[in-house]
Amino acid sequence: MALNNLSNSLAALGRREAALGAIEEAVASYRQLAEARPDAFLPNLVSALNTLSVRLADLGRREAALAASEEAVASYRHLAEARPDAFLPDLAMALNNLSNSLAERGRREAALAAIEEAVAIRRQLAEARPDAFLPNLVGALNNLSVRLADLGRREAALGAIEEAVASYRQLAEARPDAFLPDLASALNTLSNS
Repeated sequence: MALNNLSNSLAALGRREAALGAIEEAVASYRQLAEARPDAFLPNLVSALNTLSVRLADLGRREAALAASEEAVASYRHLAEARPDAFLPDLAMALNNLSNSLAERGRREAALAAIEEAVAIRRQLAEARPDAFLPNLVGALNNLSVRLADLGRREAALGAIEEAVASYRQLAEARPDAFLPDLASALNTLSNS
């Protein structure tokens, strides 16, 4: 866990290579631990894999980032089947990251499928607990709009970003410090739609 935190701190300071080294060491350690005690350590390994994917992407190592992201999604899918309340939010996050990785590799249809699954999960979570999960849903809708636009599906992209903007307006009214930047970003996406 300390290595994972170190990786996050190094990344925040712009020390990308060092951040990658720390998360690679964390993944290797968690792999060993998860082999011996999967119930205890598989969730930590999967979280570290997701972080590894982000670090690799930051350095332009897209193929390796995609492989780490695919492994994280597969493992979160397995965990969410056994314990959906605990792991569906993580699966949705990993699917969102996978969508980004796939889009960077030019695999637009697969990127769209991943973000559509993430949106469906986040919509379900937000319906049950809007205070906790609506912001994640809205972020995923923004990404869905971009993926749809990438495929030339302009009307569907417009619908997704309009839903995101409406929700961000609602969130920004309640908590402007937290959500005005997100609203501005979504409005920018809307203006490009």
